[in-house]
Amino acid sequence: MSAKIRLSRGGAKKRPYYYVVVAHSASPRDGRYIEQIGTFNPMLPKDSADRVKLIEDRCKYWLSVGAQPTDRVERLFDGAGLLKREPRNNPEKSKPKKKAQE
Repeated sequence: MSAKIRLSRGGAKKRPYYYVVVAHSASPRDGRYIEQIGTFNPMLPKDSADRVKLIEDRCKYWLSVGAQPTDRVERLFDGAGLLKREPRNNPEKSKPKKKAQE
């Protein structure tokens, strides 16, 4: 069984609230999950303590047994000091597209 650590969306329309969950890789985004290990509220200011709440010992456990975090969860873990994330660099993405070059 391959497990993923990802975000599951909650909250109202245009008021997102996410749960950090461990789920089977084949289950849908907001579907069944194995365990909830934190929350993420993007509506709060970036310096707010309540923006990201993680159960650190469970996060470390799931990482140790091989659960793969998604890119956004990896960023949250990096901010909490649980994981070291290398910044990505894609210079091709910032170039003007075909229509703008004409």
